[in-house]
Amino acid sequence: LPLRPGTNVAELTAMAHGIVTESLADEGFIRDRCDWSEYADWAAFVADARHSPEVTEAVTGVPAADLRAAARLYATGGNGAIYYGLGVTEHSQGSTTVMAIANLAMATGNIGRPGVGVNPLRGQNYVQGACDMGSFPHEFSGYRHVSDDGARAIFADLWGTEIDHEPGLRIPNMLDAAVDGSFKGLYIQGEDILQSDPDTRHVAAGLAAMECVVVQDLFLNETANYAHVFLPGSTFLEKNGTFTNAERRIQRVRKVMAPRNGLEDWQVTQALSNALGYPMHYDHPSQIMAEVALTTPTFAGVSYDLLDRIGSVQWPCNAAAPEGTPVMHLDGFVRGRGKFVRTEYVATEERTGPRFPLLLTTGRILSQYNVGAQTRRTENSRWHAEDMLEIHPHDAEQRGIIDGDWVRIASRAGETSLRADVTDRVAPGVVYTTFHHATTQANVVTTDNSDWATNCPEYKVTAVQVGRSNGPSEWQVSYGDQARKSRRIAGREAAE
Repeated sequence: LPLRPGTNVAELTAMAHGIVTESLADEGFIRDRCDWSEYADWAAFVADARHSPEVTEAVTGVPAADLRAAARLYATGGNGAIYYGLGVTEHSQGSTTVMAIANLAMATGNIGRPGVGVNPLRGQNYVQGACDMGSFPHEFSGYRHVSDDGARAIFADLWGTEIDHEPGLRIPNMLDAAVDGSFKGLYIQGEDILQSDPDTRHVAAGLAAMECVVVQDLFLNETANYAHVFLPGSTFLEKNGTFTNAERRIQRVRKVMAPRNGLEDWQVTQALSNALGYPMHYDHPSQIMAEVALTTPTFAGVSYDLLDRIGSVQWPCNAAAPEGTPVMHLDGFVRGRGKFVRTEYVATEERTGPRFPLLLTTGRILSQYNVGAQTRRTENSRWHAEDMLEIHPHDAEQRGIIDGDWVRIASRAGETSLRADVTDRVAPGVVYTTFHHATTQANVVTTDNSDWATNCPEYKVTAVQVGRSNGPSEWQVSYGDQARKSRRIAGREAAE
C-alpha cells in the first residue's frame, strides 16, 4: 500500500475501521485476553466515519478499496504476522504507529501463537540485544525503569554505588545541552552521529562545544573528527560474545582471529573503567553474561554453557522456561490483559507549501550499510558509488531537471546538492535519497522533528524544495576543510 510519507497512523486506523465495522474482529480472543471495556472504547473510536477508508484516502493517497481489501485479508487470512522496520518508527508518530499495529494484532487475535505477532525488524544486527541490555537513558536491562526501586537496588548492591532514579538524556537532548554549555562529554561506541543523526550542523555544533569526546570504532569516521580520544574497536570476527536478533534469539559469537588492536571491545571498556577508578575484573565474556543472568529476570537461565549445548535460546529464559520462549504471549500478556489505545492521527509539522512543496524521505540501499563506514571501503561501491536524489518525472520536468543533473535540495534546516535520478519508483510530490556517503551530507537537510515518545528523528518526512544546481553546495565544498580543522586528535603522519 504505497501511502504518503507520515500517514501511517491514518492508514492503520482506517484498516481498523474496516475490521470493526465489517464485524471481522476476533471477539472471543478479545474477551479472553484483553480488557473488553478498553476494546469497546477503541472500537467506537475507529468506527467513527471520519476514520473510514473513503475519508482517509484523501490523507494517505491509498484507494479506499485497497485499504478495505488489506483489512479483510489480515483479519480473515488465518495466520497474520506484521513486520515493520524503520519506515514505521522514524516519524513524529512512530510510537503511535506501533500502538496502532498492536491494536490490529489484538483485535484479530493475531498474537500469542506460532506464525503471527508484531515483529519489529531492528535497524542493525544488535539493536535488539542492546535494548535488552538497557542501552536506554531510562531503563535497566530487561526493560525495567530506573524509577523502579527494586530494580535499582539490585544493581546498586552489586556495583556498590548509588544509581540515580531519574532518566538520563537522549542523544538529541545531549546535543542541545552541549550547545547550551551544560553537557560536557560523550563516549560513543560504534556510531557516527555526525553523519547519521538529523540536522548535521546542530550535531557538529554540539560536538564542537564538548570538552571531552571519546570515539570507539573500527574506522576514523566523521564523528571522530571531533574526538579528543579515539579508541580502536574490534569486528565481530575479533571478539567473543553474543548477538540477539529480532526474534529475541541469543546466539554465540566466537572469535576467529586476534583483534588487530590487541583488545576486544569489552576489554577496552573494562580498562577504561579501571583507569577511571571503578574496578572491573572480568576474564571472559561468559562472566559478563553470568552477571546479566544474575540481575535480569528474563535472562536468569542464560549461560554460555546453555548456548554451547543447545545452540541458541530465545528470552525469556528462566526457571519457568529453562530452554527459552520461542513464542511470546501464549497464555497471556506480560501486563495482564491486552490494552487497546486510541490512535489519533496527527499530521507532522513537516508540511509542504509554496516554499517547500516536496516531501523528502531517506533510507538505505541493499549494497551499502547505514553510514557506509564499512561498506564504502569494499567493492560494494561499484553498485552504489554515490547517493542520488530520486525524483518523479513529473516533478523533474516542472523543474527542468534531467537524469544525472546536479540538483540542490533545501529544507528549513539546510541544503545540500547531489545528482538526480529521474524515476517513477517514487510518487509525484515525493523525493528519496540514501545517506551512505559522507560527501552527500543528506542529514544537513533533515530537521529536528522527532517522535513524541522516543525522540526518534523524523527521517522519513522532510519538506523540501529541489532545483538545478552547478554542483556541490557551499557546505559540502567547505566540509572537508572544516573536518580537518576540527580534528582534535593527531593524524598518523604527525605520530610518525
